[in-house]
Amino acid sequence: MATCIRRGRISVAPWRDAVYSTLRPFRPWPAMTLITDPVFYLLAIPALITLGLAKGGFTGVGAMATPLVAFYLPPLEAAALILPVLIVQDAISVWIYHRDWSAWNLKVMLPGAVIGIGLAWIFAGLVSDDVVRITVGIIGVIFVLNAWFNRHLNEPQKKTAASGVFWGGVSGFVSTLTQGGSPPFQVHVLPQRLPKMELVGTITLFFAAVNLMKIIPYVALGHFHTRNFATSLVLLPIAVATNFLGVWLVKRTPMEAFYSITYVLTLLISAALIIQGAWNLLHG
Repeated sequence: MATCIRRGRISVAPWRDAVYSTLRPFRPWPAMTLITDPVFYLLAIPALITLGLAKGGFTGVGAMATPLVAFYLPPLEAAALILPVLIVQDAISVWIYHRDWSAWNLKVMLPGAVIGIGLAWIFAGLVSDDVVRITVGIIGVIFVLNAWFNRHLNEPQKKTAASGVFWGGVSGFVSTLTQGGSPPFQVHVLPQRLPKMELVGTITLFFAAVNLMKIIPYVALGHFHTRNFATSLVLLPIAVATNFLGVWLVKRTPMEAFYSITYVLTLLISAALIIQGAWNLLHG
């Protein structure tokens, strides 16, 4: 109960409390609260570090972020919590890499991504997140193993527009449900052997556009709320700092080493998606 503040003989505290109680339903924003459980932050901080490195240019490693947070929150809610951080990181990365990107790849992949995001919105409550994880993981593993065991795949390959639309759609669908859209994107783009900075710029612009498009489905599905938003703000400085670390590492990594690292990361992340999806299905 509030302490009474008296002016002469009249106590104003009851009147003040009555006014506040009356106006509370009309406040435009509810009071923000934070997730305070230390277990959440033990998962979220490593997740944000991987996101920062990914947005800095080491694409793929950020796919571990949502699965890590999803150990604590439902997968779609985890993806929604991470999205505001992603959008800020995208703004930084677009500013850094906006001079180098493949216009053709964006032209064919973004329309597919729009379709994929729309389908994910429609089927969000019907498709098992773990089945999606396993499927994407299998695609990624097969893709990397093919690249390693077939030497001719090390030469630049010309991709079709149909390939771009299809894999852009798969990437948009998976990214909406799990924030793990990198492996399908890599299936289309990596075999082209784009110059390093052009590859990073294309990835950056594609996922920046995809992340902005995901705002509407997440709002419509009810996964944006003040607790998640406030928690995202607390985590933001870590993500931004590691973003610049990723940029610094990319600029100092030779092209062949960069591609080798990207393939390895794609394989490890794909395997992790398979393991997590299978574990959840078996123990869920």
